[in-house]
Amino acid sequence: MSEHQHSHEMTDSLWRQAISATLHCLTGCAIGEVLGMVVGTALGWGNLATVVLSVALAFVFGYSLTMRPVLRAGLPLAAALGVAFASDTVSISVMEVVDNAFVVTIPGAMEAGLASGLFWATLAASLVIAFVVTVPVNRWLIARGRGHAVMHAYHH
Repeated sequence: MSEHQHSHEMTDSLWRQAISATLHCLTGCAIGEVLGMVVGTALGWGNLATVVLSVALAFVFGYSLTMRPVLRAGLPLAAALGVAFASDTVSISVMEVVDNAFVVTIPGAMEAGLASGLFWATLAASLVIAFVVTVPVNRWLIARGRGHAVMHAYHH
């Protein structure tokens, strides 16, 4: 194998890992985001309170999904929390800033209500945009042994 081929395979592998890590992060973020938006909107909360709830739940679900395989690998809870914080904090933060900024900037999206196509289309679009922005961030982190690279020791 030539050095160029090896370099190309390493680059492909990094992109695959970054996409996988971002999809994993997106799952937790989407659950928390949707739940927060639904609860905040259903309770008639303002934009700020709804966004704060969504972000908090995105972190809770994001970290929880990361901790499951780590706990199954036998790590104690405190150590599993450390791994989750190390692997997902930057990824979830980037995703949350991007998707919430998008939802808040679309006129009427937050006020549209749960029965509105605008509300759901905006929320879906925000998650897609956040995914696209977060993949290169995760690739950069993984290439430096950070982010989801921390998780690889616990995957069987």
